[in-house]
Amino acid sequence: MSQAHLHVATPVHPISHATNEYYLTRQSTMESNVRSYPRKLPLAIAKAQGIWVTDVEGNDYLDCLAGAGTLALGHNHPAVKQALYDVLESGLPLHTLDITTPVKDAFTESLLSFFPKDFVLQFCGPTGADGTEAAIKLAKTYTGRDNVIAFSGGYHGMTHGALAMTGNLSAKEKVGNLMPGVQFMPYPHEYRCPLGLGGEAGVDALTYYFENFIEDVESGVVKPAAVILEAIQGEGGVVPAPKKWLQKIREVTAKHDIVLILDEVQAGFARSGKMFAFEHADIVPDVVVMSKAVGGGLPLCVLAINKKFDAWAPAGHTGTFRGNQLAMAASIQVLDEIRSKNLAENARIRGEFLRDELKKIAQEFPCIGNVRGRGLMTGIEIVDERKPADRIGSYPADIDMANAIQRACFDNKLLLEKGGRGGTVIRLLCPINITQEECEAVLERFKKAVKEAVQKVRG
Repeated sequence: MSQAHLHVATPVHPISHATNEYYLTRQSTMESNVRSYPRKLPLAIAKAQGIWVTDVEGNDYLDCLAGAGTLALGHNHPAVKQALYDVLESGLPLHTLDITTPVKDAFTESLLSFFPKDFVLQFCGPTGADGTEAAIKLAKTYTGRDNVIAFSGGYHGMTHGALAMTGNLSAKEKVGNLMPGVQFMPYPHEYRCPLGLGGEAGVDALTYYFENFIEDVESGVVKPAAVILEAIQGEGGVVPAPKKWLQKIREVTAKHDIVLILDEVQAGFARSGKMFAFEHADIVPDVVVMSKAVGGGLPLCVLAINKKFDAWAPAGHTGTFRGNQLAMAASIQVLDEIRSKNLAENARIRGEFLRDELKKIAQEFPCIGNVRGRGLMTGIEIVDERKPADRIGSYPADIDMANAIQRACFDNKLLLEKGGRGGTVIRLLCPINITQEECEAVLERFKKAVKEAVQKVRG
């Protein structure tokens, strides 16, 4: 067909007087039922800068979702934008599979500088789920074993293998034949201890239980190829792993030549107050899965692998979109900002301030049962304090109140998501360069929203 006969679609530009409802209604007819965020955050975003987003009606919102943690520096950071402009102007190909480019070389060197010298990188398909799949395949390839240990409450993606290792049941119930050989174990939880003990007693028991389970010759489970976990469970409700428990897992897996995989897709890149969340336990895993913030806001997924475990043959795990040059260029700038501006420390300080203030709000509103997290990864567990507490003093989750708070936050121009058991944990994933003034604005809007939700639900 000659060029004269080709039909070239004209880009659709926003209609100047269209409303949020206009775009949401159109998308509801054109997009699958699988869409989720528009049902809870019903807006159409026209522009964004930093922590602020503006909808098509001109309303300004504080964004404490930040692409589920993808936008480490918030929206449209000047250094990231300049890096993208530079790549586009350079003539560099945007799609290179895993062929080498100067940008890829600079990105690889920059990212590896955050790891021990015996680590190498593997570029995967651009999602955290593909990184999880690759990590598990690598562990099985290296060990020759089949089983995997994962943890209740964990989230590792929605593809078949990743979903098999994810704790949430709702996505699994209608999908059969997921990857076999996954053994789930309990994950420590400061508010909802899975053993009903709570406190240090619960942590100590779970720490002992893991070691005993691996070394018990009558456990019923053969030695696994890998243990996969998050040092801070994100979708599971912002649940940090206790230091002694994580150290014991590292000790036992190393002793038995089990590959320890840390999923840092959400908690990585200074969000926890350290570059990676596992650093809070002073351990080094064998494989680290990175996505979300690693791409500077664009799709990218990378594994960091201790060379000892790099058992791949060439093309043992491939993916067409391994070579996103724009994402690598953007990431170089994000990594530079994290290091030069000491953003891990900013995340630690601002996160502690937010949680201290949220605990004060919890004293006023008993429906907030627990405030927890590390750095700028904060969970606020919503409960029904009118019902009886369990044996360790924790109240039942309250989904209606959690939904009402999320909606009231939206009405007060504060965007945030829920997670945890039953979706009853309000989560804050602010950009890691958030300012003190912006933190105070978040708290002001959140407190107002909680007050309105309580009045609506409790009367």
